Amino acid sequence: MLPASLELLQNMPIFGAVREDALQVLLEQTRRVRVAAGRHFFHERDAANCMYVLESGRAAVVKEWQGRELPLRELGPGDCFGEMALLDLYPRSAAVRALTDCLAIELGPADLLRLFERDCEQFALIQMNIGREMCRRLRITDEMLFQARMGDMTAADDTGFQAL
Repeated sequence: MLPASLELLQNMPIFGAVREDALQVLLEQTRRVRVAAGRHFFHERDAANCMYVLESGRAAVVKEWQGRELPLRELGPGDCFGEMALLDLYPRSAAVRALTDCLAIELGPADLLRLFERDCEQFALIQMNIGREMCRRLRITDEMLFQARMGDMTAADDTGFQAL
């Protein structure tokens, strides 16, 4: 793995406190995915089978409503998406579309299993970090929903989820 990729992962909440050797085991057989601007990593309701770590480019998380894609969040290098696929068996809850040409690391269950077989403590740490990240996002969403119900969406700008 390239040192820049390793450094990128080490600065992400999902891989926080994970040892370098564990990251190398985790990523030794992962693949890099290139997605051209305007194309999708995946669509809402697709089968969920992996997560992605964006190495370069910009992408948007979008939901479909009345035949239109509505932006929820913009992603940049170092952001991850699709991590719910590693914890539940449900279809994708949103789509991710490349805004510019993107390069991402694809991480699937087999990659996590390989780490589990070698170092279950580091595996558990990643699973716990994924859970923490999902909880953080749920708290933000709950706050946005509350503000929307109260008619005050001006404070939503502080949540970290920006409209495109």
